[in-house]
Amino acid sequence: MSLSFQGHTVVVTGAGGGLGRAYSLLYGSRGANVVVNDFNLEAAQKVVDEIKAGGGKAVVNNSSVTDGASVIKSALEAFGGITILINNAGILRDKGFKNMSDKEWDQVQEVHLKGAFSCTKAAWPIFRKQKFGRIINTASAAGLFGNFGQANYSAAKMGLTAFTRTLALEGAKYNIRSTAIAPIAASAMTATVMPPEMLAHFQPEFVAPLVVAVTHPDGPDANGKIFVLGAGYVAEIRWERSKGVVFKTDESFTPSAVKQRWNELTNFTDADHPKGMADGNIIEKLKLSKALPTNAQASSAVRFDGKTAIITGAGAGLGRIYSLMFARLGANVIVNDVSEKGAQSVVDEITKAGGKAAAAVCSAEDGDAIVKAALDNFGGVHILIANAGILRDKSFTAMTEAEWDAVIAVHLRGTYKCAKAVWPIFQKQKYGRIVTTASGVGIYGNFGQANYSTAKSAIIGLTKTLAIEGKKYNIIANVLAPSAGTAMTQTIWPQEMVDAFKPDYVAPVVGYLASSDNEETSGGLFEVSGGWAAQTRWQQSKGHGFTVSKPLTPEDVVSKWAAITHFAEGTTNPASTQEGMQPLVDNFNNQASEEDPEDPQIVRDAKKQVSDPVEYSYTERDVILYNLGIGATEKELQWTYEGHDQFSALPTFGVIPQFPASSGLSLDWLPDFNPAKLLHGEQYLSIKAPIPTSGELVNEARVLEVLDKGKAAAVTTITETKDKHTGKVIFENQSTVVIRGSGGFGGKRTGSDRGAASAANAIPKRQPDAVVEEKTTESQAALYRLSGDLNPLHILPEFAAVGGFDKPVLHGLCFMGIAGKHVVKTFGQFKDIKVRFASVVYPGETLVTEMWKEGDKVIFQTKVKERGTTVLAAAAATLVDSGKVKAKL
Repeated sequence: MSLSFQGHTVVVTGAGGGLGRAYSLLYGSRGANVVVNDFNLEAAQKVVDEIKAGGGKAVVNNSSVTDGASVIKSALEAFGGITILINNAGILRDKGFKNMSDKEWDQVQEVHLKGAFSCTKAAWPIFRKQKFGRIINTASAAGLFGNFGQANYSAAKMGLTAFTRTLALEGAKYNIRSTAIAPIAASAMTATVMPPEMLAHFQPEFVAPLVVAVTHPDGPDANGKIFVLGAGYVAEIRWERSKGVVFKTDESFTPSAVKQRWNELTNFTDADHPKGMADGNIIEKLKLSKALPTNAQASSAVRFDGKTAIITGAGAGLGRIYSLMFARLGANVIVNDVSEKGAQSVVDEITKAGGKAAAAVCSAEDGDAIVKAALDNFGGVHILIANAGILRDKSFTAMTEAEWDAVIAVHLRGTYKCAKAVWPIFQKQKYGRIVTTASGVGIYGNFGQANYSTAKSAIIGLTKTLAIEGKKYNIIANVLAPSAGTAMTQTIWPQEMVDAFKPDYVAPVVGYLASSDNEETSGGLFEVSGGWAAQTRWQQSKGHGFTVSKPLTPEDVVSKWAAITHFAEGTTNPASTQEGMQPLVDNFNNQASEEDPEDPQIVRDAKKQVSDPVEYSYTERDVILYNLGIGATEKELQWTYEGHDQFSALPTFGVIPQFPASSGLSLDWLPDFNPAKLLHGEQYLSIKAPIPTSGELVNEARVLEVLDKGKAAAVTTITETKDKHTGKVIFENQSTVVIRGSGGFGGKRTGSDRGAASAANAIPKRQPDAVVEEKTTESQAALYRLSGDLNPLHILPEFAAVGGFDKPVLHGLCFMGIAGKHVVKTFGQFKDIKVRFASVVYPGETLVTEMWKEGDKVIFQTKVKERGTTVLAAAAATLVDSGKVKAKL
């Protein structure tokens, strides 16, 4: 069943290019009304024009995503409603953490987090009222795992995962589903951080189908789920939590006790996979802790003598207990709080007990002032416990912008500012320990806490990046998700829980993580509550790798949904961006050569063979020679004079560089192979980038598909042509040859669907929209062979006679090029072309190309006028801009 979006209105932010453009075009092609939002008005308008040219409906919105009301208003004014919101807009401001400016931090949070909040907030009441809505939020591998130089981006992207989970909880009863994706796709943004040779594999068109599938009313239920995808690979990712350790909650529960059982705490044998805050049985674990014997202590006690620790939000609750613990174990303590009374009270407690402490009364956002207090009072700083926080709980419907901003500022920006202030000191002394504070809400989401869950989740992404950047400087950073009875939780917990889950039962884990005894654990996430502590990490399903040799569709995604979301076997636990990307990279070469049960062993072996790279260098002279070879004339200077300001190669030039590689693949593994019995059956060319008029290219060819036709074999090869210096993919060719007498090897008889490369392209039942006639010259083959195909079949009469021809025949790729030229001259440039060679052409014969325009596709057939024979069939070209029919040149 084809997934139609007739009657739906989709808002796509950041849609002027990359993923947003791909989403917009796919929705538009399936009947949706599309609002194309982008700060670049020209880019957005171009996407709208593309949608309209294909028969779709779309409008531009040029508002900032932080003005969500304006973005959504465009949908209401143009189409009367909205049913789907794709929060895709994003920016990069990459910088090492030491050199990152506040502006670079703030800008990224503003676009990614505030933009998603603002647009969703504006759409939410509409979704609730109509009891239908679909939301996609865009995370990233950098958010899930952290990434060097992307502390701001990692924080924002990770924050969107918990934002998604909270929306999923709050929207469920209104049929509002929210899904997060962590895609990798080629775009102007990723082009700044990834090499061209990798980006070539990450086409946005391999991400869009999942988004379209899960946002359809009848699509699979992906509410609250997170997906990793790109390069044809799709997998679900979820949390996995160790069984952990339950400690006795008495005076023996110390950092030294935690150290003693650390390996047990981080052991993932018998792990569970919680879906929400309630999946922990923390009450039972608290009861168990009370019945345990006294905790064993490590042989060498954890202490902090000579170290200075900063504790933010330390005037009460967790921060107070942390401060008292660090002081008791020998540390100098900076007690930070916005409450002078609270901070001074804790300082007094410490000094009265014989410890050393000083107050820093200010917001956690004033990290520089807090660090200055440490330097002024104790001459240094070694430990940061970022604990400050506030609650502004409210259902998403009722939440105000001010309530969102306040929570993000204190939790997330405050953590960033304090970490930023200690960072250069930690780097210089080559020692530092950071423990940040997330929450179970930040891991799993929670009803009524969209702001809090987002901020807490963002802190996880920030901390993972700090761990990566700090490694070489012996800076260790971990993040804690505590549950404790405090003034903050007292507003939402019953009193008996507040009393039972004392902050005292969290502090020992913080102590161990912040100690010099912890030399290895960094970038970890730990859940702690009531004497129980466990580590939480990602688990990724085996997922499914789709072939990258044909377009991916939403229906393909739906058909493999069980595999994508299956966690029983084949799961992994990626802990870095590199590990997370590996399955995507492994799918690069999934050229429909995935194990096909119908393939015999000889075919499987053939598919595994990759040709050595074949280089191809050319100049403007070669371009002119090719253009002349397919009939360009001295009057068409844009194709025959290198000095013309629009000088270019005709698009079918793309078949030329690949020819030595594809024709050089060995086929002698076929039974009774005889090269003299080889016929060119079909050719597909996809143009992936602007064609240089000179350059150095590299071609790699492989067998894509082999069919057993009984008395013949049909072998399809695929060749990728890249720029030698940038790695950018310029062309992809799929060539099918038929070898008579080589069948009967037990192979499959029917080919797979390869999209445009294997489309039937049936002729419409009406008169052609255009007809072009062109007489070839007697010397056409002699001229064309100079472009590289030197087969004597095309020049020697006696060799042609051996093949059963009266005289030399014209190259198939030559008259394909001539027909392609007819399409260009009539309808404009195309981005792919496919033909089936139905018969031969003799030089001097007249070619007649009949063309039918169907949307963005031109279906055509080419005949020889003198004989009335069809020579190109099942042929079509996909136009670059179907809305603008160019004048004949």
